[in-house]
Amino acid sequence: MKLSSVVDRLDEELRTADYADLDASANGLQVGPSEAEVERVAVAVDGVRETVDRASEADADLLVVHHGMAWGGFDRLTGRTYDRIAPLIEADLALYVSHLPLDGHQELGNAAGVADLLELEERAPFGELGPEYIGQRGTAADPYTPDELRDRLEAHLDTGGRPVQLFDFGPDEIEDVTIVTGSGADWLDEAVDAGADALVTGEGKGKVYHEAQEAGIHVFLAGHYATETFGVRSLQEVVEEWGLETTFLDVPTGL
Repeated sequence: MKLSSVVDRLDEELRTADYADLDASANGLQVGPSEAEVERVAVAVDGVRETVDRASEADADLLVVHHGMAWGGFDRLTGRTYDRIAPLIEADLALYVSHLPLDGHQELGNAAGVADLLELEERAPFGELGPEYIGQRGTAADPYTPDELRDRLEAHLDTGGRPVQLFDFGPDEIEDVTIVTGSGADWLDEAVDAGADALVTGEGKGKVYHEAQEAGIHVFLAGHYATETFGVRSLQEVVEEWGLETTFLDVPTGL
């Protein structure tokens, strides 16, 4: 399949253009000639030297990641930036990136994957960012206790052996759950205003502890990497349906 066709189909599915003015990431094709041929696709959370090297070793033609290399553009191709990009070019390996579009996708996205894990029902978009959303909200079919929800996250997420942090300040039973993966603590106020029992995210900020305590809401910090493997794994299934070979490169950070 032509690389341009893969890129066009991914851009359409993910509504990449709709996030152009919202995201610091240069989403879409970041590195590569549009007319290359693609037979094998590697997917990973992070576009870094390790995943580039492993994709090259797997003889991939395209590496699809959530966190890319261009955030607001490149000023200079030197240092670590050069060390990451040069191997892509040397290996004829293209790089496709989907940051916020993959967070916000209500079926393939990262928050949708966490909601699947928690078996949430009555789902709706959550996490407003301009006219778009980057998370999801849902209702637990059977209410969780705080410990039950934390244990479920720990049992199914690749946290690198680190426990899921719980700020246990909400109700005894959790039904209404909001999710913004990665660094989603800034959406705590939106969760409170929505009347949610809990916010599940990846990592927090120092102020979140006190804000959650004062608002009476649970916050689960399940790891930035751990909460963001879902989207690229979903894209892996999509491109497999297009007849392409795929491989998932798991490079957990424990963060």
